[in-house]
Amino acid sequence: MKKIIISASTVGAAGVAMGLFGAGIAAAAPDVVGMTYGDAVSAIEEDGGTAKIAVTVGDRQDAMGDCLVTNASDAPFVRDLTGEFGHADGEVLLTLNCNRGAATAGVPGASAASPEGREFTAKAEEAAAAQQAEEEELAAAGE
Repeated sequence: MKKIIISASTVGAAGVAMGLFGAGIAAAAPDVVGMTYGDAVSAIEEDGGTAKIAVTVGDRQDAMGDCLVTNASDAPFVRDLTGEFGHADGEVLLTLNCNRGAATAGVPGASAASPEGREFTAKAEEAAAAQQAEEEELAAAGE
């Protein structure tokens, strides 16, 4: 009889603990690593979250939207909100590399051999091709 009471007490205590602390819903930061900051913010907001900058490296922050996201993580579960603790739901902390693009002789940046450098190079080539096509269209329309 004593074992049944102890077992019931243990189960009851576990139930109370689950009620107080909650099981929580598992959620992960969206996969935005490798995107520019502007694209990452759009993707996070589409998922209903809020992007927060946690760390920024590099001296080329004049165009923050072009910074490369090198890490993304969920914000801490609980934070101090004006003197009271509250849930930090939907916040995603971003680490940004603002060296922008692949390194050249005069501009610091990611190695052209790295995944980030290759992605920036590919995006730059796509943007240049799109701009050239647009200029050709305008020139052809003006003739």
